[in-house]
Amino acid sequence: MTGRGLGAHVRRLVGWARALKQDVVALWLAARDPRTPLVAKLVAAAVAAYALSPIDLIPDFIPVFGYLDDLLIVPLGIAVAVRLVPAGLMAEFRTAAAARAERPVNRAMAVAFVAIWVVAAALVAWLAWRRFA
Repeated sequence: MTGRGLGAHVRRLVGWARALKQDVVALWLAARDPRTPLVAKLVAAAVAAYALSPIDLIPDFIPVFGYLDDLLIVPLGIAVAVRLVPAGLMAEFRTAAAARAERPVNRAMAVAFVAIWVVAAALVAWLAWRRFA
């Protein structure tokens, strides 16, 4: 395989990954929308929660099998959930998800949240030190 062919495959794979990420956000929006049918809402919520959760069905440290959920289970779950959501609604949710991805990132707010967590962790550590020292 030539370098050019490999680059095209990598670009296609990156595009596919971005589309999956956008679909997860769209499914999260679908799960919260009252127009979404109940079954689609439940499946969309479960798939989005699993995809966004740091906890995996198969832990990633298990060789080969650890990434099966990321490579198979999540995309299949997304595909099922997308089929359950009516096409018109899914198009609307995808548009909303794309708009969210284009919004600017508020780094000041991110720093504020990190600072709050650091202060909270320091307070817990100090209280634990006073209690057990």
